Amino acid sequence: MNIGTRKILDRSFTALGIGSLVVMAMALLIVLVPIVSNGIGALFFTGTVEHRKMLLHEFRRGGSEQLSSEIASSDRYRRKAYDMLTGFEAELEKMEPEKKAEYKEKYTPVKTALQALLGPPPGSPEPMLTRFKYGETRWEKAQEKLHDLMYESKWDNSNPDIMAKEYFASRAAGFAGTSLAPLFPYVKENLEHMLIPEFTFYWGFITDSSVDSHFFGGIWPEIQGTFFLAIGAMLFAFPLGVIAAVYFTEYAKPGFFNSMLRSANSTLAGVPSIVFGMFGLAFFINTLKVSESKSVIAGALTLAIMILPTIIRAAEEAILAVPKTYREASLSLGSTKWNTIATVILPAALPGILTGGVISLGRAAGETAPIIFTAAVSVGSAIGLADVFSSPTPALSWNIYNLASEHEAASQIRHVQYGMVLALVTIVLLLNLSAIVWRARISKKLKG
Repeated sequence: MNIGTRKILDRSFTALGIGSLVVMAMALLIVLVPIVSNGIGALFFTGTVEHRKMLLHEFRRGGSEQLSSEIASSDRYRRKAYDMLTGFEAELEKMEPEKKAEYKEKYTPVKTALQALLGPPPGSPEPMLTRFKYGETRWEKAQEKLHDLMYESKWDNSNPDIMAKEYFASRAAGFAGTSLAPLFPYVKENLEHMLIPEFTFYWGFITDSSVDSHFFGGIWPEIQGTFFLAIGAMLFAFPLGVIAAVYFTEYAKPGFFNSMLRSANSTLAGVPSIVFGMFGLAFFINTLKVSESKSVIAGALTLAIMILPTIIRAAEEAILAVPKTYREASLSLGSTKWNTIATVILPAALPGILTGGVISLGRAAGETAPIIFTAAVSVGSAIGLADVFSSPTPALSWNIYNLASEHEAASQIRHVQYGMVLALVTIVLLLNLSAIVWRARISKKLKG
């Protein structure tokens, strides 16, 4: 191959490598930008007086005197809106049966929308569920609820050749000439006075427990559960993985048994994670009885089995990368084989071993399938260290899936879903960053 052709090939491969990095960076930005922008909204948003009432009643947080003044101010405007409802209900009783039934059908969604926006009227019985005790706690959601109050969704089926089109009809037109007609412009004009929005930094999203299935509160139990599961998995998998790697590289002799072990390790690395979840349920819970049912210890053991092949392979490659001269120098000075491994080879291979360990830790923190049957619950409080042997726990990965796909009001708590995703991504990034810093310090110390 002549020099000109070689230069062209070198430049082509360089351009291809740079192009691949650019594409990966753009793909990463496409994924991360909406996660960050929407996830930040769980912490920073425009909160209403209903949010401040919720914090005081549920978490005993906030200035009660200032809040009392805000509640009194907002109630003056709300009372007039609810008086209109009361007046229209009295008007309904005087209508003829057919007309009463017609108006009552249109009135029910109006009353429901107003209560969802402002909360229950003063003096009404306290609702059983927390979600019905308060109006909209976030200003952007209040705008959506205002639209539901002002307009009714309908469908245009006039053209049989195309799909029906949705359009919105004013609810006020349906109550023209009644005492309820002034309600709609009144609420629209005075909504800010009723809800008193202000910029809010809700740090409790990280430190509070959820209230009423994540309608209110934070995600601390999920964050704590994720750490318990991931760190618990590493406590089991990391020592076993390093010991197995030492055996494969330093003690195992070529043969059928060694080939079987290596094949088993490679096969386990490719097994779908849901299979590990079923194995954990069948083996750790039903057979070994490590706990009566789901528990953190069962989930951690399952995750440990799942990440073990990765740790073994990473540790094995790191040990093999240590120069043979290190072994020869240590043995020539009279050191034993085990002492050479413990004092020379493993310290030299430690940066590579740690890299594999942290990659596995990040995977354990983000896995969902292995903990579905062994450790995770949809709703729960934070647990203590003494409870890991007997209690299940919420976890970010499982709760993200659950809130996005199975929650009864998934569209109303999108900010919680994105906040959980941002928290999980941040945890994994911090773990990887800590590994980079730790590896750099160890490498610098080894170099002297």
